[in-house]
Amino acid sequence: MINFTAVKKFAINRLRKELSRKLYYHSPDHTIDVFNATVRLAKMEKIRGHDLLLLKTAAIYHDIGLIKKYKDHEKESIQIAAETLPEFGYSSEDILIICRLIECTRLPQGAENKLEKILCDADLDYLGRDDFFMIAHKLRYEWEELGYLHSTLKEWYDLQIKFLEEHHYFTNSANDLRYNGKIKNLLEIKDLFQNES
Repeated sequence: MINFTAVKKFAINRLRKELSRKLYYHSPDHTIDVFNATVRLAKMEKIRGHDLLLLKTAAIYHDIGLIKKYKDHEKESIQIAAETLPEFGYSSEDILIICRLIECTRLPQGAENKLEKILCDADLDYLGRDDFFMIAHKLRYEWEELGYLHSTLKEWYDLQIKFLEEHHYFTNSANDLRYNGKIKNLLEIKDLFQNES
């Protein structure tokens, strides 16, 4: 019998205790945010039962590998899932599905089935929300702190424009919820970028 309550508690506790304080974007709050977006989209896409359980588990575990390394952390997330989920009642088949779900969140996203599409959309749910700018700047500070970013504010905005223009949501539900907001955020950045020129 799978004990999801224990899994969620285990994963969130590890994130809270072991994640670097330099991860302003990839914080436990991000995982909880992605989990909530996953549940919302899954309901809209009529995912129930065991599929929903596996999807929620993947959402909770998708960034847990960051406790070990930053680059290619998805591999570490998959390893942690494979090592720990049997203790909570997950079968080998369950874990294989969860690991594939985690892998699909690696950028550029590569979702094929409905569960993968939901998780990918949930992971970037914020792109179409009103708190986009606040969250995007957390990512900027994180990259600066870790030495991945050495750019001006204008260059950062340019990166955001490119990302938003190339990104697409996979599910109809995410498009219904977030597409218009994403375009609004994109246009606001372009306006700000042009004013900075």
